Amino acid sequence: MRNILLLFTCCIFWMSQAQELNCKVVVNAQLTGNENFPIFKTLEKQLNEFINNTKWSNKTFLPQERIDCTMFINIKNYSGESFQASLQVQSSRPVYGSTFSTPVYNFNDNDFNFRYLEFQNLLYSPTQFQSNLVSMLAFHINIILALDAESFAPNGGSPYFTQAQVITNYSQQSNFTGWRVEDGLQSRFILIDNLLSPTFKEYRQVMYDYHRKGLDVMSSNVKEGKEQIAASLQELKAMNSRRPNSFLLRTFFDAKADEIQQIFSDGPKVNIATLKETLQRIAPTYNSKWQNISY
Repeated sequence: MRNILLLFTCCIFWMSQAQELNCKVVVNAQLTGNENFPIFKTLEKQLNEFINNTKWSNKTFLPQERIDCTMFINIKNYSGESFQASLQVQSSRPVYGSTFSTPVYNFNDNDFNFRYLEFQNLLYSPTQFQSNLVSMLAFHINIILALDAESFAPNGGSPYFTQAQVITNYSQQSNFTGWRVEDGLQSRFILIDNLLSPTFKEYRQVMYDYHRKGLDVMSSNVKEGKEQIAASLQELKAMNSRRPNSFLLRTFFDAKADEIQQIFSDGPKVNIATLKETLQRIAPTYNSKWQNISY
């Protein structure tokens, strides 16, 4: 009996450390006119359980280390087992020495179409296509894991980026869009291709410098942290000169624009003239925010 209890305790302890994500999934079916149908609640419940209870990597995460993220699935239409939807994915990570969380990933995937039968088993294989629903989730989860790791260590996300590329490659056998080069300039294929390309190498370095050398330093030295963040943003100029207004650069500022405006509009003064000029050049979509930086 004692051995059984010990085994049970060990299993509970292992499970509490195993999973990497603290993810909230919301399924919104308002556009279908049938948002109260049980299948949508079942899907939402299954996805929450699947994502939060699956072991996505070989790394051990303590409960307090789980990555906070949300997935908002907007069902546009469905017929039988076929669903047409979009997916908004967001993730964040805590800032050292504070109660503040910083956004890391913000991606709107408009090609989230899939087949789903109520109560079907959701199975994930790192090397084999199971369904477009699972591939879509697994791809974005690996990007979440990768970018979180990049923010703590230079090139720390490499294993997860590689896995996202594997998922992209084996999902190309499906008839679903977003996995191939011909599927547009804002697809999953383009995202992972850019993340792994030397053309955009500064992006990954900036993810580390901005978070670890900048935000995490601000708890002990606000001015130094702000100066490091400003310096890290200057690194994006080289990337932008090679590929102006790139999709990858837009994904960075989709997550960070509001935060950058807030950081440089308060606290100890730093030289913002050069920074504002750089931001207006490399992220003109957000010029209204950069113009509001006046501290």
